[in-house]
Amino acid sequence: MNHLQITLAAGLTAILALSGCSRTPEPEKSNPVTLKTDQVPPASSLELHSPVLRSTIFALVSSAENSTTDYEKEYSYIEDIGDGRGYTCGLIGFTSGTGDLLDVVKLYIEKQPDDNLLQPYLKALEAVNGTDSHEGLGEEFEKAWKKACQDPAMKEAQNEVISELYYDPAISFCEEDGLPALGLYIYYDTLVVHGPGDDPDSFGGIRQAALKNARTPAQGGDLADWLMAFLKARTAVMKQEVAHSDLSRIEVQEQFIREKNWTLSRPLSWEMYGDSFSLE
Repeated sequence: MNHLQITLAAGLTAILALSGCSRTPEPEKSNPVTLKTDQVPPASSLELHSPVLRSTIFALVSSAENSTTDYEKEYSYIEDIGDGRGYTCGLIGFTSGTGDLLDVVKLYIEKQPDDNLLQPYLKALEAVNGTDSHEGLGEEFEKAWKKACQDPAMKEAQNEVISELYYDPAISFCEEDGLPALGLYIYYDTLVVHGPGDDPDSFGGIRQAALKNARTPAQGGDLADWLMAFLKARTAVMKQEVAHSDLSRIEVQEQFIREKNWTLSRPLSWEMYGDSFSLE
């Protein structure tokens, strides 16, 4: 290469350097997009009110409450499970000690005022509310409950109280927090077990405890992080009661989070208190 060629080559190199170019440009680096859990869209109001979703969630909760997914057969269930709440009855375990069983009976009497089998026990249910007492109830009440539950009006009463106190509030909180169907199951189950309210042991208290450690998706938080924070707060409350020392309910919900089954799509398989269940 002569002197002129060397000079031209050097000049070209300088021009390329000043322009930010290179003789052999590096290939562009790939930047794959990964879907984060906080990008999972919240369920629409139509999806949250879906009868199929309601049936799925009722079956999941029934596996914990009644050891079966065939929840339609559990309207007449009645037993004292020794948890300090008196009688546990019906589709989701209404209790004589917390007032929701009283709500069901009052509504049933409104729907069926003539010759109502549970009317004679109304005053006794009012008296034992807030306690675990069976005074004025006992075996005769248990028989009357089972017979009354053959009446479609009693089934309607149970379903309406469930919607008013538990299921509809769970939907409202899911919409507020930007959650998919799995969130509805977790919220509803929490409301069923711990009840509505803002004290530390109720749904509102559990949610407030979770908000101290995570943001909801509606606040810009990650979905999985929020649900796990909520379940951690609920676990602390569960451990305070001997009757809830088995954390199967929590473990099933954590399983669905790990599986990223945000929509609760079937088939579903899970274990609850040592028993295996599935929904096809």
